[in-house]
Amino acid sequence: MEVRSVLLILFAVLAAAVIVFYQYFYKKKVKGYLPYLLGFLRFVVLFSALLLLINPKMVNREYYVEKSNLVLLVDDSESMQTVPDTPSILEFLDRVNTDETLQNRFDIFNYRFGNTVKVSDSSTFTETNTDIANALSQTNQTFLKGKTNVLLLTDGNATLGRDYEYLRFPEQNKIYSLILGDTTAYEDLSVGQVNTNSYAFLKNKFPIEANISYRGEGIVKPTISITLNGRRVYQEVVEFSSRKTTHTIKQNISANSVGLKSIVVQVGALADEKNTNNNQKEVALEVIDEKTDVFLVSNILHPDIGALKNAIESNEQRQVTLYNTKDLNSQLDDGDVFILYQPDASFKKVYEHILKSNAGAWVITGPNTDWNAWNSIQDLYQKENFNQDEAVLPSLNASFSAFGFEDLSVERFPPLKSGLGEIEMRVAHEEMLFQKIKGVILEKSLLSLMEVEKRKEAILFGEGIWRWRAMEYRLNRNFSAFDDFIGKLVLYLSTNDRKDRLEVNYNRILDGTTPLKITASYFDESFVFDANAELQIILKRRNSNFERQAPMLLKGNYFETDLSDLEEGIYDFTITVVGENLLRSGSFKILKNNPELLVQATNYKKLNRLSNKTGGQVFYPKDLDLIIERLSKDNEFTPVQKSRQNIVSLIDFEILLALMVSCLALEWFIRKYNGLI
Repeated sequence: MEVRSVLLILFAVLAAAVIVFYQYFYKKKVKGYLPYLLGFLRFVVLFSALLLLINPKMVNREYYVEKSNLVLLVDDSESMQTVPDTPSILEFLDRVNTDETLQNRFDIFNYRFGNTVKVSDSSTFTETNTDIANALSQTNQTFLKGKTNVLLLTDGNATLGRDYEYLRFPEQNKIYSLILGDTTAYEDLSVGQVNTNSYAFLKNKFPIEANISYRGEGIVKPTISITLNGRRVYQEVVEFSSRKTTHTIKQNISANSVGLKSIVVQVGALADEKNTNNNQKEVALEVIDEKTDVFLVSNILHPDIGALKNAIESNEQRQVTLYNTKDLNSQLDDGDVFILYQPDASFKKVYEHILKSNAGAWVITGPNTDWNAWNSIQDLYQKENFNQDEAVLPSLNASFSAFGFEDLSVERFPPLKSGLGEIEMRVAHEEMLFQKIKGVILEKSLLSLMEVEKRKEAILFGEGIWRWRAMEYRLNRNFSAFDDFIGKLVLYLSTNDRKDRLEVNYNRILDGTTPLKITASYFDESFVFDANAELQIILKRRNSNFERQAPMLLKGNYFETDLSDLEEGIYDFTITVVGENLLRSGSFKILKNNPELLVQATNYKKLNRLSNKTGGQVFYPKDLDLIIERLSKDNEFTPVQKSRQNIVSLIDFEILLALMVSCLALEWFIRKYNGLI
C-alpha cells in the first residue's frame, strides 16, 4: 500500500475519533457503558465512510506453476500401416500419456492428422491424405501463449497442402520430429505432378504438363507415354542419370469428343525397382461444348475486381473480360452475363443493352456509386444517398431458395463498405443476405435476386467482397466455398429459364484428395425449399454388378450423400423425389490414385531442416527411451513458478457497506430504546 494511503487512513482514524469524542463525551452527562458502546458504533460508521472515500488499493499476489505444452501430433494416414515400428510407437504414446513425471511437467495434448486435424489419443491409420502444413498451422493457432513443444510423428511425406518446411512458427514453439519409416534410398522412377485443365472445349486443344523424376546413381532410358481413354497419344524415350534427375513433358492434346476423358501418364519401371505405385498417374478432364462469357464493367480500380475474376474463372467454363464504359461498344453482344461495378451515369448504354438482350446482370454498389444517376437509369430499386459510409456485416437468409449452396460461413465474414441511406425495392425479389449493423440484423437487403420478365438480376449493396474471399482462405486454406458460391450466382444469372425444382451439384471427376459428396436441393411448387421431402439416390458402377440405393440426408438447406467409400471407376446415378415425378441423372469418375502409396521412403531431410529451424531435434524409433528420459529430466522443460498481481480497490468490498448499515441501524435502535432520540 502506498505511503500516501497509509497517512490518509491514520488521518481518518483521528478524524473519526475526534468526532465521536465531541458527540458522546464532550460535556455529556450520560453515565455508564452506553456512551462507549454508541461511540464505538459511530466510530465504525465514520471510519468506514472515510475509508471508502480514500479508497486505498490493495495488492493480492497469487502464485501458480506454469507448465510447458507437449503436443503429440501423429500422422494417421494409410502410409503409416507400412511402418514396421507402428506397434512400438503406439506403446510409446501410451507411456507418454500415462507417465506421472511427464504429467507433472507438461500439459499433454493428443492430435491426429490426415486430411484434417482431430483431437484423439487413438490411431486408425485410415486417412487417405497427409496434410502436415495444416496440422502445424492449426497447432500454432491453438497454442498462442506459453511454451509449446510439438512432437511430430510422421514419415514426412505430405500429399496435401503447402510445403510445411517454409511455415513460420512462434519463437516459443519447438518441433521435435520422430521420423518413422524406411530411410534407405532406393533407385526409383516416378511420375510427379501432372497439370491439366478440369474442362476442355470441343475441337480445341488442352495442355498437359507432367514431371518425371529419377532417384539413383546409374544411367537409365525409360519410355514415357501418355494415353487418352486407353489410346496412346504421346511417347518419348528419356535418359536419366545422377546429374539429370528430372524431365518435364509439355504436350497439347486435341479434344475431339464430348465427355469424361481419362489421361494416364506412365513411365517404364526399372528392372529392380521396389516401388512401382508411383510409375503412373491418372488425371481426368471433361470435354464440353459451351462457355459463358462474363463482362465485368468498371470505371475504377478495386481489389474486388481481381477477386471476382479469379473466383469466376476457377471454373474453366467461364471467362471474365474486363471493360470500362468508354471501351465497351461493339463487344456488348458477346456478353452472356454482365457485372456492373459501382455504376455511374456512363453505364446507361450498357444497362440499356442488358434490358434489350435480356442478359443476366449483377450490380455491385458502394461509396463510389453515383446513386442520383443510377436511380434514374433503372427502376427496380431506389436508394437514398447521404454521402456517408457505414460498415455492414452479412446475415444469411435461412429461407433463401433461388439455388442451393453449402459450406459458406458468411457469419464470420468481415463487413462490406456501404453507403448510408434507405433502400426501396420496387419489384418482387428474394433476399439472399440481410444487413447486420452493430450486431443487429435488419430486414434490409445486402444481396438480393430479382426475376424481371425473361431476365435475372442481382444487386449487392456494398464493396469489399475481396475480404470475403481472403477470409475464406484464412478459415479453410482454400477459396473453394467462396468460388463455388460466386459460380452458382453467375450460373443462376446466365440461365434465362425458370429454375428447376430439383437441383443437383457434384464434381464429375474425383482424384482421391477430397471426399465424394453429391448435394441436391428440392423446392415445392411455390419454389420454397422443402425440408420435409424424401430424396433417394440410385448408384450404379459401369461394367460391374455394383448397385446401391440410399436416402439423402438433410443438411440445413440442402440434401447430401457421402459416397467416399466407393472404389475407383465410372458411376451413373439417379436422384428421385419420393412421391413426385422428378428425377435428375448424372455420372462421375473416381480416379485410382492413392497418394499415400506413391512414396515409401521417409523424407527425413525435410523433417531435419524443420526441427533445426525451430530449435528442436530429430529422433528415430530406436530413440524412444531417450525421448522419455529427456522429457522427464531436461531442465529445459522444468515448470516455472510465476506470480500474478491482482490490484483490488476497497470500494469493491460490499461487506464494508453492510457493516456501516448494520452499525447505523444498531446505534439508532439503542438510542431509541434508551430514549436518547
